[in-house]
Amino acid sequence: MSEPSDPTHVIVRNGQRAIRVNVAALAEFAQRALETCAVLPGRLSFPLGEVAVLLVSDRRIAGLHRKFMGVTGPTDVITFQHGEIFISVHTARRQARRFGNSFRHELQLYIVHGLLHLRGFDDTEPAGARRMQVLQEEILRSLAEAR
Repeated sequence: MSEPSDPTHVIVRNGQRAIRVNVAALAEFAQRALETCAVLPGRLSFPLGEVAVLLVSDRRIAGLHRKFMGVTGPTDVITFQHGEIFISVHTARRQARRFGNSFRHELQLYIVHGLLHLRGFDDTEPAGARRMQVLQEEILRSLAEAR
């Protein structure tokens, strides 16, 4: 388990220009979320360390989705175990509208989801997906209350 004193740092980069994103506010949220997830009793025994959140277009994430997962089309978030979380801002905007969330909330959800994957949580099976959903909601709620 990662200790609270483990160095953790997150950077957020906007690699798309079509949709306006408040990168500074998202980076502040991502840092707090990283610190919260770093101390979770996850399935990994190493610290999260530096994490890069990369905001990309549907086109870019669809290429990654196809190349690394063999699936055609865009997705919301892809996490690589060496600390990169790719988020499609186009998909986030669509999903926010679909589920009645704010665009900001959807991006925050994807950041937490990616961080949980980095801690070793898996959502490929129904039980794991439920566990991740509960944790995501708890983390988002606790970070909202801490503001």
